[in-house]
Amino acid sequence: MKPSAIQARTVRLALLALVAATRTVGAQDAADAMSMPVMALSEAQELSLVHSPQLAQTQASLANAGSTRLRAWGSFLPNLSVGSGASVQSQDRFDPNTQRVVTGSNDSYNASLNASYQLFQGGRKFSELGRTESGILEAQARLQNQRYAVLLQTSTLFMNALRQFELVAVAEASVQRAEESLEITRVRVLVGTGTRSDSLRTRLELANARQSLLQAENQLRAARYALGRQVGADGPVLPALPDNLDPAPLALSERELIALAESVSPAVRAAEAASAVARSQVGSARSSYLPSLSVSSGYTWANQQPAFDGGNTSWSLRVSGSYQLFDGFQREQSVGQASESRRVARLTEEDARRGVRQSVDAALRTIETQEQAIAIAEEAVFVAEEDLRLNRARYGAQAATVLDVITSQVALDQAEANLVSARYDYAVAKAELESIVGREL
Repeated sequence: MKPSAIQARTVRLALLALVAATRTVGAQDAADAMSMPVMALSEAQELSLVHSPQLAQTQASLANAGSTRLRAWGSFLPNLSVGSGASVQSQDRFDPNTQRVVTGSNDSYNASLNASYQLFQGGRKFSELGRTESGILEAQARLQNQRYAVLLQTSTLFMNALRQFELVAVAEASVQRAEESLEITRVRVLVGTGTRSDSLRTRLELANARQSLLQAENQLRAARYALGRQVGADGPVLPALPDNLDPAPLALSERELIALAESVSPAVRAAEAASAVARSQVGSARSSYLPSLSVSSGYTWANQQPAFDGGNTSWSLRVSGSYQLFDGFQREQSVGQASESRRVARLTEEDARRGVRQSVDAALRTIETQEQAIAIAEEAVFVAEEDLRLNRARYGAQAATVLDVITSQVALDQAEANLVSARYDYAVAKAELESIVGREL
């Protein structure tokens, strides 16, 4: 298709879209459509990050991983505790030792300070610290991966809403062409050059076009509501048309895209961190084969009077060690499970890298395919428009039947729908590639 024809085609679609805007609200009126918020893609993506429950859940997992790391650091510090108590009894009381009632105070007041520290646990503290550090990296990578997934989902819903809007415009154009054909047929029937069958066929085609329009309007309404839900709106949202959706050369080569994807892919980073976590778990399980040493100390004060002067004090210091000679093969089970988990994590890491390369290649092939599909669809629209014009002229000259005109109309409807789908399939494929590499292309 020539550039001038493409521009004319774009202008006509835009005009039809403006006409369709007042008729794409289903049961709502045009005022409702005008009250819908208009949102650009960047704004929709920002709001989707705020309102995504999946992203919030991943953020909570990252916060939990931070708490686990803090606890691992805390294991290197001693445990401290303080305690106090008071006991008050009556002046006259029964002494069970003498079996007599005795008189005198037996009040008591005490306070204590205790500390304990695990000197050695077979390196478990360091293994746990390494595991929690890797857990933080894994949680951060999964958060980034979920962020990219939300952005891609938002872009897909945004493009789908725009796609449905243009498909409504295509359906509007189909109805308009069907009405024009019906009018031509009626004129020919009135002058006696047409048949009643021609009129019935064009009426049926108009009914089918109107049915398709209703379906397109419902799908548009659903697409706008889906976008509204994604961005946290209580109702439908109108997506603003981006500046340019035409195919353009990518900023990086295929080899550069694959290398970039492997280096920044959150999925690969998460798999690497998960593999490090599995290695730390093996070290932690093996630490049970070594003895453990601990030290504890305490200081206690006791008095029979509610005063700090006087009373008795005592202190203690204890060092203890233990070694598990046999625990019913629980250690062997723990080490075996941790080793298998490490093997699985390593294979998962390798598969994640292969998966990224596969995803990049698939996205690139889709982009290339849709670029060609757009060119083919544009040529198909041009051919279908010319075919419809010729068949209408031949029908007016009684050289073609109304079935030829209807067939041309259906072919043009399908060609226009294919062009719309090809353009937005290209936009979605490019958004998917940008999601994989984490940057605009």
